[in-house]
Amino acid sequence: MRRADISRETKETSITISFDPDGGPLEIQTSLPFLDHMLESFGRHGGFGLSVTASGDLQVDPHHTVEDIGIVLGMAIKEAIGDGRGITRFANAVVPMDEARAEVALDCGGRGYLVFEGSFVGSETGGISNDLFEHFFYSFVHQAGITAHIVFSGRSDHHICESVFKAFGITLNMALRLSGNESEIRSTKGTF
Repeated sequence: MRRADISRETKETSITISFDPDGGPLEIQTSLPFLDHMLESFGRHGGFGLSVTASGDLQVDPHHTVEDIGIVLGMAIKEAIGDGRGITRFANAVVPMDEARAEVALDCGGRGYLVFEGSFVGSETGGISNDLFEHFFYSFVHQAGITAHIVFSGRSDHHICESVFKAFGITLNMALRLSGNESEIRSTKGTF
């Protein structure tokens, strides 16, 4: 079964995430409306079943909540991938949104690595410091064991973020598709 349910509680946050790469309902409640919007875009365009419930020390700032959502989402996706048997593994997509454009290339082969290239216009979007979006994806891909190259440009930070999250969802959907041979691990090593 490819579905994963993960909960993580610390002194700073409490996060529960369910992830199903094969579809299902979207239920996002992080207490950060802009992040809810981004995660819904990720889930909708990825065609995923995704439930995210998060609470955290937002009286301090959004950092711990954003970071820990990335960590737990990565843990859920890693569990859903399992040993990688049958998945396509590699994929890429380009998503334009008005003047903004994001390109995401992924390798779901067990090694977490992030390349994040592009510049935001301002310092925050939707009440979230723009540097936290890179940190979110760093936390996410390192936990998931995914190599991700994210390259973006644009003049509206909202459009930039939305194109990145949509492109990531679309690309992850393609990379996690079953290739037709569910016993095969796409690696010359025979394992991820």
